[in-house]
Amino acid sequence: MNRSIRRIAAVSCAGVLLGALAVHSQTPSAGPASTTTPPNSQNPATGRAGLNIVVLDPAHGGTDPGARGSAGIREADIVLELTAQVRHGLENQGFQVLQTRSSNENPSFDDRSALANAQTGAIFVSLHVSSTGLSGTVRAYTMADMPLSSTADGLIPWDQAQASYLPLSRKLGDAVQGELTQRFKGSPMNVQSAYVRQLRTTAAPAIAVELSSVAMGDKSDLDRMLPGVADAIVRGIVTFRPSYVTPAVPGNAPGAKP
Repeated sequence: MNRSIRRIAAVSCAGVLLGALAVHSQTPSAGPASTTTPPNSQNPATGRAGLNIVVLDPAHGGTDPGARGSAGIREADIVLELTAQVRHGLENQGFQVLQTRSSNENPSFDDRSALANAQTGAIFVSLHVSSTGLSGTVRAYTMADMPLSSTADGLIPWDQAQASYLPLSRKLGDAVQGELTQRFKGSPMNVQSAYVRQLRTTAAPAIAVELSSVAMGDKSDLDRMLPGVADAIVRGIVTFRPSYVTPAVPGNAPGAKP
């Protein structure tokens, strides 16, 4: 797959990045919630659109159940339940929420990224449950350091889309992790770095949140974590919101290169 998006100037020290649009013509078949692009709010005084859309990505699905525990716990099912709770909390805070899937389907990694890339003023949150780890803890991850290169015409490769957004992704991750640490003893203090495929091709601040773990002997123990995890994610996003402002500059949208 040889796709590129136009590199747009970023000012990370001020927490300001220009937005990027999708360079993939497809969107996931995740129902009405994930196929409708909501309008972007804009401050007429500044001409800048702020963060108003959150793309939630319940990992796995379809023929890929993700991590599975001996008690019959399936990652793909748990993250759908968590997504519903996070969505409810975000909508109560005035965010517009899209989902990469809303039932038992499995969009491709590129389709998941493309949904976020198609928005202006959006962030991307991928939800997971680990196969191992200290039960009852939760970790937020950002993509590990990535090289950033561009061609002479100002395009960057599709698979390096996250590179420009890493400073903001880490700020988002720290805000969410700070909330998680307060609720779940043993969770790390700061966001972690890891290779998460969904994040690599996302041209927006992007994190993954992972609960531990499907190895719990009773699903109800994991279920009891979900409201606290959802609330922490919502509070972290609300805290992060003022840090991300997307200038709405007409005619400065990214393009695609076949």
